[in-house]
Amino acid sequence: MNILEVKNLTKKFGGLLANSDVSFDVKAGEIVGIVGPNGAGKTTLFNSINGFYKLDGGNVIFNGDDISNRRPNEICRLGMGRTFQIPQSLNDMSVFENVMVGALCRDKNISAAHEDTKAILDFVSLEKYSCMKAGNLNDIAKKRLEIARALATKPKLLLLDESMAGLRESERNEAVNLIRAINSRGISILTIEHVMDVVMTVSNKVVVLVSGRKLAEGTPEEVSSNEEVINAYLGASSHA
Repeated sequence: MNILEVKNLTKKFGGLLANSDVSFDVKAGEIVGIVGPNGAGKTTLFNSINGFYKLDGGNVIFNGDDISNRRPNEICRLGMGRTFQIPQSLNDMSVFENVMVGALCRDKNISAAHEDTKAILDFVSLEKYSCMKAGNLNDIAKKRLEIARALATKPKLLLLDESMAGLRESERNEAVNLIRAINSRGISILTIEHVMDVVMTVSNKVVVLVSGRKLAEGTPEEVSSNEEVINAYLGASSHA
């Protein structure tokens, strides 16, 4: 069963075609990676899927419902969470309060939301920072907080926008383990990532975007051996 179906998605900004006729799906329980060079339209695709941008063409089907052009808060309540490439934490609030805001999106019972927040902070290894202001966290912890805030909304599908950016190898390994742990809870994951070894290790399927269009789609092995992909992205990035 598909939890997400993107059908011929098109997004324009004036005369710029940011995404053109992009189609792919995410099966329930699957981890799908979105890769491509800078300017390929990856984040625009995310913003279009979860309602930040209105579509200029195509449809987005989530869990059987057409959510094309619905508002982000509505889509969140349906069970789609996301993180941002640049963390969007509420910097003057504590780490605990940041996650509690997400929990209250799904559960208006303060006591239940409080318990959910404690459990999530423990799960993402941020419990020791509960009382710290979010603005005082280092970049790694802010990325974890971004994931915790999204998990607090109890997503069925989690969109991760470059959660590995700026991490050292040991930190990336920890992040991969967290992604796998999230997936093991039955949460499907769609992730944008530039770190190719991470994408190939963690993804069941990879979608390659170039200049706003889908160039290729397949297993990590299929994509990494695709000559067009190597020429357009993998080969270029390996010499970067």
